[in-house]
Amino acid sequence: MPKVLVVYASMTGNTEEMAEAIVEGAKEAGAEVVSKEAFDASADELNDYEGIIIGAYTWGDGELPDEFIDFYEAMDSLDLSGKKAAVFGSGDTSYPIYCAAVDIIEAKLKELGAEIAGECIKFEYNPSEAEKEQGRSLGRQIAGLVAVTG
Repeated sequence: MPKVLVVYASMTGNTEEMAEAIVEGAKEAGAEVVSKEAFDASADELNDYEGIIIGAYTWGDGELPDEFIDFYEAMDSLDLSGKKAAVFGSGDTSYPIYCAAVDIIEAKLKELGAEIAGECIKFEYNPSEAEKEQGRSLGRQIAGLVAVTG
């Protein structure tokens, strides 16, 4: 059974809501899924999964949220070659850089050798029903890819 890890940081519940939709989709596709908030996860856990989906909201003028920084920095020592990955996150279009956390995490995953295998999802505030379906689709897509390569 393909194994997928979803790690996220959520302050108001919006990013968590998208994480739940992604988990639902991955489970529909037959994956064993573990979902954790970033402060409850260890970056080393990424080594134990074929599929990695990471989400965070963007804080301030394009920064990672405080509760995500330790996890993000701990990723530096990892080699994620062969892992299928995707990123999602919420933001606010009133800021100059929209959903910068998604771009920062995507760049880190690529730097560590992961293959960005699904289109990253950016959404404003809480996800709409259509955006949650996009999340379920992303979960199914990553689960399907790791089932083929796992």
